[in-house]
Amino acid sequence: MTSATVAGRESGVLSLPKKTAAPGALGTMASGAQGTMAYDFMVFVGRFRPFHLGHLAVMRQALSLGRHLIVLVGSSRQARSHRNPFRFEEVRSCIVGAFSPEERERIAVLPLIDRYNDLEWIRDVQAAVHGVVVQHHRPADGSAPVVGLIGHSKDHSSYYLRMFPQWGAVESGNCQGISATPIRDAYFADAAAALEAWKQALPANVAAFMAEFARTDEYKRLAEESAYIAKYRAGWADAPYPPTFLTADAVVVLSGHVLLIERRGLPGRGLLALPGGFVGQRERIKDAMIRELREETRLKVPAGFLEGGIRASQIFDHPYRSTRGRTVTQAFLIQLKATEDGFPKVRGGDDAKSARWMPIAEIDPEQMFEDHFHIIQTLIAQSGI
Repeated sequence: MTSATVAGRESGVLSLPKKTAAPGALGTMASGAQGTMAYDFMVFVGRFRPFHLGHLAVMRQALSLGRHLIVLVGSSRQARSHRNPFRFEEVRSCIVGAFSPEERERIAVLPLIDRYNDLEWIRDVQAAVHGVVVQHHRPADGSAPVVGLIGHSKDHSSYYLRMFPQWGAVESGNCQGISATPIRDAYFADAAAALEAWKQALPANVAAFMAEFARTDEYKRLAEESAYIAKYRAGWADAPYPPTFLTADAVVVLSGHVLLIERRGLPGRGLLALPGGFVGQRERIKDAMIRELREETRLKVPAGFLEGGIRASQIFDHPYRSTRGRTVTQAFLIQLKATEDGFPKVRGGDDAKSARWMPIAEIDPEQMFEDHFHIIQTLIAQSGI
């Protein structure tokens, strides 16, 4: 999955390959109200959960180099989780609240959703940047805008920035070694202690927001889920190799609806999800999918009809797609034929609290478990239904 991601773009700051700016980028000077600058637009991608002083330092550097800063918030429009606890609107508020009114006029903060297709993700980034450029770039001489990417070279995820060779690149340092991951881990273990321990790493407005969020039911749910995940992973700590889990999921569609369940337990309690589960040691993946589908929805359609209705299948294997650890799933799209009897009756069973037929157009990605919304989108596009 590509993004500042599910899963995909993992680091709290944008990772950049060490490279010089695109030909002509640094040598082209853009004039504006802030004086002579190397770039018209700087672009910074990350998840910013939470937004910390390391991010702030990079953005201030970007504002010193460019007339405008475009901040793209990855992993937007998905359900809250330990890894992505804050919604886009909350992240945006934290970012803009750390700047003066004058600086805010030069900053655009936009959502960026996770994609399983690199080309779609590139298109989203380009479209977001283009949308800001056309609003603000009107040079008298008709010259093209000079755009630069800014970030810190951190890990293997930096490869994707080579997908934007038309833009210049600016390397930034890692401010005091600050990382969002240990802040999140400490925050969900003990919010008050974490905010005290990390107060020198957070803008005041962000610390205030996190203190307020810690009093909500959402925080309690995420803290419970965080503890569950830590215990889950600890159970495999003594394994000779890091475990990789194999699951199977069903995308059952009928007359513009998809069959979903409500999760009964952690992680993701109360979220909507695809029927599915772990593959047994002596089970074929397709058989596991059909078994889990029937167990969790009580769908009374013969296995042969379900198998005959498969129209698409794909493996989803992004390393960070599941908070529980390395989990690879194979999802199958099953298209059922409409009959005079309407929708087959379903009800929750096994790990599912309930089951329902939901119009595809009404699915809210912020209420969907892990990457299941993206799985639905991907398989529907692949099947052409």
